[in-house]
Amino acid sequence: VQLQASGGGMVQAGDSLRLSCAASGITLSRYALGWFRRTPEKEREFVATFTRGGGNTVYADSVKGRFTISRDNAKKMVYLQMNSLKPEDTAVYYCAASSRVIYSSLSDSRCYDHWGQGTLVTVSS
Repeated sequence: VQLQASGGGMVQAGDSLRLSCAASGITLSRYALGWFRRTPEKEREFVATFTRGGGNTVYADSVKGRFTISRDNAKKMVYLQMNSLKPEDTAVYYCAASSRVIYSSLSDSRCYDHWGQGTLVTVSS
């Protein structure tokens, strides 16, 4: 299983950015697919995820209404559209996948088995 995240960059507060995650070696519909981020204060902060099967999405309160997770099973891609970016969104963003995570643990990074390499998002004020 390989996950490759891309799309990070430097933007100003209020701007938008879309992150992409290319997956290989898995059938996306069988996995929960999500995004986490790392900041100096938090090692692995939950951002957003699809449940296994892709039927539902879950968002961290801090990004609700601003970020949207989407997926294309045929292309094996997962996206994170980030709008109205804030300086506190500055982080390294990782995509992650899990074939075993249950709904109540979707925000727990320890339940994800596969991780991409991370892409840096920097938001200036």
